Amino acid sequence: MNITKTTLAIATLIASTAMSTGFAKGGTAKSTWLHCGSLIDTQAGEVLGEHFIQITGNKVSEVTTDKPATNSFIDLSNKTCLPGLMDMHVHLDGEMSPTAYVEGFTLNPADLAFRAQEYGMRTLLAGFTTVRNPGDSYNVTISLRNAINQGWVDGPRIYSAGKSLASTGGHADPTNGVNAKLMGDPGPKEGVVNSVEDAKKAVRQRYKEGADFIKVTATGGVLSLAKSGQNPQLTLEELKAIIDTAQDYGMHVAAHAHGKEGMLRAIEAGITSIEHGTYMDKEVMRAMKKNGTYYVPTVIAGKYVAEKAEIDGFFPEIVRPKARAVGPLIQSTFGEAYDYGVKIAFGTDSGVSAHGDNGKEFEYMVEAGMPAMAAIRSATVTSAELLANDQIGVIAKGKLADIIAVEGNPAEDIKLLQNVSFVMKDGKIYKQ
Repeated sequence: MNITKTTLAIATLIASTAMSTGFAKGGTAKSTWLHCGSLIDTQAGEVLGEHFIQITGNKVSEVTTDKPATNSFIDLSNKTCLPGLMDMHVHLDGEMSPTAYVEGFTLNPADLAFRAQEYGMRTLLAGFTTVRNPGDSYNVTISLRNAINQGWVDGPRIYSAGKSLASTGGHADPTNGVNAKLMGDPGPKEGVVNSVEDAKKAVRQRYKEGADFIKVTATGGVLSLAKSGQNPQLTLEELKAIIDTAQDYGMHVAAHAHGKEGMLRAIEAGITSIEHGTYMDKEVMRAMKKNGTYYVPTVIAGKYVAEKAEIDGFFPEIVRPKARAVGPLIQSTFGEAYDYGVKIAFGTDSGVSAHGDNGKEFEYMVEAGMPAMAAIRSATVTSAELLANDQIGVIAKGKLADIIAVEGNPAEDIKLLQNVSFVMKDGKIYKQ
């Protein structure tokens, strides 16, 4: 990986693209026209014919089938345009490898921050203009979000949870697996809660640090250095305290959850989304439908850990049986949840699998029985609803200019979304 070369290449591309939007002399917003061979209306779930899209500043100012009175276009006439994609579950500060478990002892926060920017750019260039980062180390994705918003570096639009919340020994306890001298007794400041009062303080600490939302680990997990991947790890009262406090601060709460009991507790407490949901059954699905809970499946992560569990030395031995058991189940659970009518928001858990491969999730969703257009909507309008952001997920007048394009029709061949050829975010062209 060479961050300097990547950044320079991107900067050169942007500088050489005369039709990148911005401001003309005198501060007047500059307009750019896109000529799209076809256009996906994500609200209606339809593929429309030829369209022209005007971008002024960072917003869409016109969408029309009438050719405008200009000969200056970005020519996408042989491509399908659709809104920038959204991934509701990424971890930009890392990527799973045989050395990942020692990086906490070898890498500094600055190392993670530079790496997160590189992984963010891979994600953006893959067509994902908005991501939700449910858990990181040292709040690096909060800092990266701020740097992107200030225009200091490039990257996707980031919603960050900062440090995930867990119980002592739980999936997101940052001291799992370390020796007794280093283990200590982390508390709410470090994201570890063991009471209602701890729960409130931990949420308020995340708010203080600038988090956009809260992530809890309601059950055990696959990759943590702990035995169980399914057991409930927060009480109903603790979950309610987390969710009620988060709502006071205008934040939603996402729950990592594999086991049934942990999911049911989180749903009863008022959780916004269940991530992974491996051992979800009809009782859980009924509860999710009743409460309007979103499901973020992360099928690609399940496939990835199941594959790597067969490689000696890739995972610690305590992880391998969990990866073998949980990984193969996520895709079939997802298919059942879709058939049952659970709300699906797109998510990959990239950082487990490779950043930039996010588009493969679409293929696995369709394999499990979800129609291609429904999969596209899960990564656009449904994800926008989850984030409570009505400015993204659609191409429409007055909305943010997040637009991508692919050759062919992804509603007929979903694999096309693994090869995005045009990326615009906030009116700025990153790939053409």
